[in-house]
Amino acid sequence: MACRTSLSRRGFLGDMGAGLAGIAFASLAGATPRAPHFSPKARRVLQIFCPGGVSHIDTFDYKPALERFHGKPLPGGEDFVSFQGKNGNLMRSPWTFRQQGQSGKWITELLPHLGEWADRMAFVHSMTSKTNTHGPACVFMNTGFVLEGFPSAGAWVTYALGSENENLPAYVAIPDIRGTPPSGPANWTSGFLPAQHQAIVFNAAEPIRDLARPVSETEDEATRAFAAFLNRRHAARFPGDSDLEARIASYELAARMQLSAPEVSDFSKETAATRALYGVDDANPLVAAYARNCLLARRLLERDVRYVTLFCGSRASGVDGLLNWDAHKTLQADYERHCPVLDRPTAGLLRDLDQRGLLADTVVVWTTEFGRMPTHQDGTLGRDHNPDASTVWFLGAGVKGGVSHGATDEFGRKAVEDVATVYDFHATLLHLLGLDHEKLTWYHNGIQRRLTDVHGHVIQPVLG
Repeated sequence: MACRTSLSRRGFLGDMGAGLAGIAFASLAGATPRAPHFSPKARRVLQIFCPGGVSHIDTFDYKPALERFHGKPLPGGEDFVSFQGKNGNLMRSPWTFRQQGQSGKWITELLPHLGEWADRMAFVHSMTSKTNTHGPACVFMNTGFVLEGFPSAGAWVTYALGSENENLPAYVAIPDIRGTPPSGPANWTSGFLPAQHQAIVFNAAEPIRDLARPVSETEDEATRAFAAFLNRRHAARFPGDSDLEARIASYELAARMQLSAPEVSDFSKETAATRALYGVDDANPLVAAYARNCLLARRLLERDVRYVTLFCGSRASGVDGLLNWDAHKTLQADYERHCPVLDRPTAGLLRDLDQRGLLADTVVVWTTEFGRMPTHQDGTLGRDHNPDASTVWFLGAGVKGGVSHGATDEFGRKAVEDVATVYDFHATLLHLLGLDHEKLTWYHNGIQRRLTDVHGHVIQPVLG
């Protein structure tokens, strides 16, 4: 391509417009951090999501009454029909609970490593959902809407705050090696927000595809420079086309990621002590795989990726509870399979973040789509879905540790004290990032849309 040494007035104005478009693309791509509504302690988010509906009463919400009334009907619920049908009698947890830390928080013996963090966690035991079906409930927990097509919390956060690393995505979803969660990409979609705010999806086992250079470095750089020139000129002809802008921005980001993404996935320089902390070489392949994803999450967060969603479990399988936490038939066998996968690697991730000073400006949230019934499912030794009660927790920047907010009834059947909604959860998460959930909006189809729809209150007791 010949180099132009002189420039006409028309050419100058045309190229200037293209250049300004290029600046706009960089901004739209989130390459520049943006100011929050007020000064926060947290700058980034780690969300740990366990698909399948984790049983609150077998993990973090201790119910001694289940011991006393084991085998008896649930008072007032003798004929209750839930998601998969009739329920049997009350069923105690198969495991003992132990008091942890100075707060004396009761946590299942199946999560001994996470239990050590009880004094840093703020539990919300009164979380509720609007649906008892996995796909819609996962989407509701991640987007604030039961229907698919609305932006995820991560997309809202990156739209609001941008990115602090121009060479990596602002938002990354890390699926479990066992597969994607129910409803898949609907959990990390950008919805009606500009397309670049959708998460980039990869994990330690399957790095981002198609990043290798197909030509030499010199040819690649020349090709990218020429493509950038054409992209800017084309975009100047179609201003305001967010899909086009997002595609150009994603291509430019992909080019930069050819160098940065392989490095972030390279664990070769991690110490033996760090590998042992996470359990990346564990004999259990599921533990090792999730541990490597946890290590990947830390490497992304320390490189200022704004929002990381880490999944532990996948979509529902033909055999209940085999691939995720959906323990309809065999609660004990299922959770003795899943809890060791979650426990040590997650606790190792928290420890590593803390040792590196990253918890000072990172908020960590643990979530699932709903809880489980305190009764056993009729004819089984498992529990059915329960949208009326579940537990989530916060930890890290701006969070008051050792707090248990809200409560379920004595059996864990329903949230009865300080009942919380997904809207409240999202309002609190945004607040921790310095964002007012009522001011974070996007005009779509005649309405100013919000992550919290027209609802939501900040859960003040969990704030430090």
